This record gives sequence, structure tokens and C-alpha cells, in this order.
Amino acid sequence: MNKLFVTLMLLCLGTASAQSVQSPSGEIVAEFKLDNTGRPFYTVTYKNQPVVTKSYMGFSLKDIGQFDSGFTITGTKSAVVNDSWKPVLGEVAVIQNKYNELSVSLRQQESGRLLNIIFRAFDEGIAFRYEFPKQDNLNYFVIASENTEFSLTDDHKTFWIPGDYDSQEYVYNETVLSQVDNDKLNLNNGIAVKSIGGRYIVQSPLMMKSKSGLYINIFEAAVVNYPVMHLNLNPETFKLTSQLVPNAVGDMAYLQAPAATPWRTVMVSDDARDIVAQKMILNLNEPSKIEDTSWIKPMKYVGIWWEMHVGVSTWDYSGTQDASQKKPTARKPHGATTENTKRYIDFAKKHGFDGVLVEGWNTGWEDWFGNWKEEVFDFTTPYPDFDIKEVTEYAKKQGVKMIMHHETSGSVSNYERRLDRAYKFMRDYGYGAVKTGYVGRIIPRGEFHDGQAMVNHFNYVPRRAAEYKVMVNSHESSRPTGVHRTWPNYIAAEAARGNEFNGWSDGNPPMHETILPFTRLLGGPMDYTPGIFEIKMKVYDPSKTEQVHTTLAKQLALYVTMYSPLQMAADLPENYEKYPDAFQFIKDVAADWQDTKVLEAEPGDYLTIARKAKGSEKWFLGAITDENARNTTITLNFLTPGKKYKAVIYQDGKNAHWKNDPINYEVKTVEVTSKTKLNLKLAAGGGTAISFVPVN
Repeated sequence: MNKLFVTLMLLCLGTASAQSVQSPSGEIVAEFKLDNTGRPFYTVTYKNQPVVTKSYMGFSLKDIGQFDSGFTITGTKSAVVNDSWKPVLGEVAVIQNKYNELSVSLRQQESGRLLNIIFRAFDEGIAFRYEFPKQDNLNYFVIASENTEFSLTDDHKTFWIPGDYDSQEYVYNETVLSQVDNDKLNLNNGIAVKSIGGRYIVQSPLMMKSKSGLYINIFEAAVVNYPVMHLNLNPETFKLTSQLVPNAVGDMAYLQAPAATPWRTVMVSDDARDIVAQKMILNLNEPSKIEDTSWIKPMKYVGIWWEMHVGVSTWDYSGTQDASQKKPTARKPHGATTENTKRYIDFAKKHGFDGVLVEGWNTGWEDWFGNWKEEVFDFTTPYPDFDIKEVTEYAKKQGVKMIMHHETSGSVSNYERRLDRAYKFMRDYGYGAVKTGYVGRIIPRGEFHDGQAMVNHFNYVPRRAAEYKVMVNSHESSRPTGVHRTWPNYIAAEAARGNEFNGWSDGNPPMHETILPFTRLLGGPMDYTPGIFEIKMKVYDPSKTEQVHTTLAKQLALYVTMYSPLQMAADLPENYEKYPDAFQFIKDVAADWQDTKVLEAEPGDYLTIARKAKGSEKWFLGAITDENARNTTITLNFLTPGKKYKAVIYQDGKNAHWKNDPINYEVKTVEVTSKTKLNLKLAAGGGTAISFVPVN
């Protein structure tokens, strides 16, 4: 560990000259200044190119007034940090934390109130946050608005989804900034609850590409006790302003000094691979608060889940529901029965999976959705056909872990009241992981999924779960911002449009999975639930036209390109038994990594990643493309020099196509070394997955 701190105190009576901080490489520079009215602003450059031009900072405080002007600089401090840390689970075994820091202390002349702004310059980008120090003139206060600006230089190409306060489950739009317009979207997209904040409000992470070839991403890190930040765009000037998500009474955040906001981040590079590989978001979060992390393990699992989405069975005992919330014409069997669960346990044991998820095991599913009902589930009462004691004992004998499911239907108040009983119930029956769900409008009524109260809830659940040694996988939550460094039992989240939408809606277009690593996955691992082999839903019902918008080979590649230490083989056991040669890759692929190499990347087009399994010499590669077929050549210089490897290649067949012929694939084996070059041919909507095993 190497830390060097340098302090420079500058006492100023009026407006100060510019203060700047640059990244360790010297390529990225943030400059801070006050204008002649005492308004703070900043700029960001990359290799002397402007990235963010003059952008103002500050707040409006409820019942207090503006807190964004009339400042003087009372002092500055600088620091140089270079150390490293080991994530409990991750894409690499060791993460370097290297940055230069500038702290600016401000005093508002008229009120005497104090504000600090902290800048950190990493080689990946710039981060800054606001700190409200303990002071006589500011104790309890309410944020009416945060007035942080990001003034961009041009009409960048942008990958965006609307600023919905309740959902991120949208297909990405690829337009220039001036064409962002939520009013033009088709909102018949399968999302249950929509709360779009305004016509030009978009979500972060916002991924952009300039005409000069710069990749720019605006996001945030360490969102704790604060609402999620969306971005309000002026499509004529290309200025983005922070748009916080309000609470039920219209306020943004309730704080008490000393307090700090989340970090606002601007990542920039002329190489798209740097955005995907960044560790800046994690580095901006606090270290783990869990001392003994030995119980936090990666998991690959199967489960009673996809069969409900495709209409084979239902969540509820009475058999009256389906995934799209449409009334079926006939009763369907209940999925979460003792007998069916044992079938999945047997399958997990046979094929080496760690766990089995069971959804629909508990009472309450008959009227769980759409009624804004407070007490739906109690999280401890099984349906009559699910004998939890028998299932637990059977799973234990087979050496398989059970994963609990807690759907809240948005009734957070009910869940928090019952949380300790639910986790005690899990501990009594040996469940070490839980998948939580938040479908529907939030209770307390009037709150949004992305507001301060819900952010606190999503951070509270893993903290409470840690006391019971429970790992958490949240669905329909606010999107992660690296907090899993602090609570490493927060093992995964959904918080984006997942694979499930392919089962009963227009689905996810082929480019969808090439965008998520540049957006949603920057904040943490995603439970995307890949591995669907029966691509077209007409297999289950000849009248169905829905399908997965990938080839089968691409579904395999997603296990490498979509990072998560919790990976599901999401399809039905019988579908895997039809294609045992392809299924072998899912059985072999790791879920926790020693090293990761981003080999190729272009948002919305393609991505190729190689990862080395932790504690092993095995490597795995995933390459995916959008709706366009693609040929590429990969040099295997990430392999250990001098070693020979058996490469098992799972690739699209000659005539494969995501729509016309998605289950056309080939498996071949070749011997390779670090000097080998492999030619990969990806079909439209296709992919390639490769396992590399050292030859003894």
C-alpha cells in the first residue's frame, strides 16, 4: 500500500483563480473555478480536448434558498492515492485504486454556510461529490434540487432510456442527443409501472460517443441516503442537469450535516474497452463492512422460474396467472410443488449446479399484482403442495443449496416489518441466498423505486441480511452504483431489461446485450438470467410469436460478457437435455474471476471479453454482436506463454441467424497457445463462447 498526501491551504477573501486536478496519466484534467458572482463551476478535458465545458454546481435548499452562488474559497487540499484491494467476488482478483484528489472548501458569504467539493481524477475519468460539513448554520435540511450540470460539446451519439423513476426495464435507443424525446417512444413494452419524469429526462449511466471518437459516460457512485440521479437534457444546447427522484411529498432528500452526496462521474476515453473495464465506480465506494466474508460464494443455479414466463406453469396455487398478467383460458399447473422442486434438485446435482431457486412457493400469488395491496405475502407460509421441510432435507442430501424468493409486490413497508422473521425462516431451513422482487407501485404510497426512501431500503436489506449470512439478489430495484463493495453479500441485481422480457413481450433487440456492459453493468453485476436454448416460444404454444432475439451460441457467450457471480441456467431442464453438447459450456464456465481482458468493444455493436477463472488456469471467452453478422480475429496473448490449451469453441453454424435459424450451432475442439490467432464468425444476433483448458 502506498499513499502520499500533500496539503496546500490557500486562504482567499474573494473569487479565486482556477484550481485543477489531473489523472495519474495526465490525460484527464478537471478545472474548478468561481465566476464573478461566486457560482462554482467545473470543466473536464481529455488529451486537451474539451469533454465537459463550463458547468455550474450547487443546490436549492427547501425553506433556506439557493446554495449555488455567493461563495468564496476558504481553502484547498490535494492528495495523491495509490493502493489496491481485493474484492470478495469480482472480475479481477486485485483492484488498483489510483487517483489524484482536490478538495475545495467554500463559504457562502451572506449565510455563512459551508460547502466542500471533492474532485478525484482517475485514469478512467473524473468524479466529484459535495460535502456538507458540521456547522452552526446548517443542521437538518432538505434538498429541493441539485443543480449539477454536465455541458457537453456537441450532438453526441447516445445510448439512452427514459428517466423513469420506477423502472430501468427499457430497450435502449441509439440516437444523437438532439433526438432524445420520451414523447416519441412506444411505451407498450411490457413494463408494469411507468413514471417518466419529463420529456427530455434520461437515465444514467448515459453512454455517448463524440464525432471525434471519444467515448463519454456520465454516471454516479456510492448512492447512499440519497435519491437516484437522472439527467434533464436540453436537446438544443446539449446541457444535462441533475434530476433527482422526488419522494412522496415532492422533496428530494432529507439530510443532516455532516453529510455527503453520491459521487458524480464523467468517464472518458478514446478506447471503448476502457469504459467496460473501469473500476472507478467500485473504488469510489467504501470498503466492505462485513468482517467475515467466508460465507459469500459465487453460485450457478437453476430454478422454477422460466417455466412460468413461458406459460408451462404458474406462480399461484390456483393456476390463474401468467407472466404477462393476462387471464389464461384454462387453469395451468402450479410450478412450485415438492415434486417439481425435487426434479430441479436432481438436475442441479447431476450437472454440478450450486443451487435451485423456487418462485411461487409461498401463499399470496393469487392477487399479488396491480392492487396496491399492503399485506400480500408473509414470506413464511408455503402453499399446501410445497413441503419446505421435505424439500430442504432432500436438497441437503443431494448437496444442493436452496435459494429463497421474496416478491414484495412493491409493498416495502410489509417486507420491512417481516424481514427478520423471513430471514430467520431462511436460516432455519438452510437458505443462504434470496432473490427479492419489487414489481408494482411502491408502498409507502407515493414513493418511487428510485427515491431516497427506496435507495435506503435497497441498501438496508443486504446490511440486515448479512447478520443472517444471507446473500441478496434484487430485482426491480434501483440500479447499483458499486455499493456491493461495501456490502459484498449484495451479490447481484437485475435493474435493467433482462432476458425474461423475451418470453412474453416484443423482447430485447440483438444490440441490447452489447449496450448493457457500457451502462447497467458499470454499477455492479447483473442477474440477466441467460442460457435460453429454446429460442422461439412457439415450442410451448403454436400461437406464440415471441422469441429470444439471439442465437443459442450468443446465449452461451453472455455468461462471459455479462458479469455476475450469480449465474442462472435459466431454461427448463428438458431443454438442456436436448442440446447436451452446448449445455457443457454452461456447466464448465466459472462465475468468479482472477483476471479479465476486454479484447474488443463498441457500444451497440459488439463485445469480446476473456476471463480467467479464480484459482485456476482455465480461461473463458465470450464474443457477441448486434443484428449484424461479424467476422473478427482474436489473438490469444492473454493465455500463459509456453502452455498449450484445449480450446472448445461453441459457435454459430453456417446458416445461423437470430430470427431465421437461431439454434444452428457447432462445437469444435482445437489446440492453441498464446500465439494462436482465432478467426471468429458471428451470425446476425450471434456469438461465440470458448473454454480454454491447459493441456497436461
